[in-house]
Amino acid sequence: MISRFTYFKPHNLNEAVQYLEKEEKSFVLAGGTDIMILLRRNLINAEHIVDIKALPETVAFDFVDGAGLTIGASVVVNRVVDSEVVKAKYPALNQAAASLASFQLRNRATLVGNICNASPGADLPPALLAYDALVNIAGPQGTRQVPLHQFFTGVKRTVLQRGELVVSVQLPDPGEGDKSIYLRQARLRGHDLATVGVASRIKADGKVAIGICAVAPTPKRLFALEDQINERGLSQETIEWAADEISQHIHPISDVRSSALYRLQIASVLLKRGLLNLIGKED
Repeated sequence: MISRFTYFKPHNLNEAVQYLEKEEKSFVLAGGTDIMILLRRNLINAEHIVDIKALPETVAFDFVDGAGLTIGASVVVNRVVDSEVVKAKYPALNQAAASLASFQLRNRATLVGNICNASPGADLPPALLAYDALVNIAGPQGTRQVPLHQFFTGVKRTVLQRGELVVSVQLPDPGEGDKSIYLRQARLRGHDLATVGVASRIKADGKVAIGICAVAPTPKRLFALEDQINERGLSQETIEWAADEISQHIHPISDVRSSALYRLQIASVLLKRGLLNLIGKED
């Protein structure tokens, strides 16, 4: 049985923040695909549900040349999948979004909800990390902006404090010549969570960016490995080296979806395949 709770629909962002700060056991509702499962399974004790879907700041979905893309907290994943701008400018994000769950769930699930759930195996964070995503947060002390790689603090944990909520995610404009790809491996065809997911990106200046999920307590941006690749210079030889080296930068566990050893091997395969694809040499 779902626990009883008070439903509150704020008229503006300030009302939402004040309510979240005042009421201790409050949870934010946007898409609801995660929170409804938690409620049905009695995994959270929610006394207050704050519905932010209608707030103007959360419905933004805008691209500005030179500035980038803003995705509000209420924007559903299928809108990201269908966006021609995302397909053209942020292909790895488009591919990651299309791999999330089923079409029906993507019509309800939000991109921001996917990162706020903070699952180690979430599909969207690797691509967002590779694109240097920024998280726009509103709270009692005003607004702040946090790089996504600093947003996750552990399994199902983020930097959000009492009274705070994520308003939107912002991705810088990658410019011309930027290339990216998201590849994942799962146990089953269809809607299974990723065993490993890797977003590989080559920026317009030739530098590499790599985001990965399901190999650590949080999704990760592999900054140290990127630096080593960029120092060596991107080539097929460097890619072969990086595929071996990635095991030194991740710390997977064994669970019901995979062994740690398999995750190490698949991470290597997906990184190699992705980078070779981006330089025009299929694996």
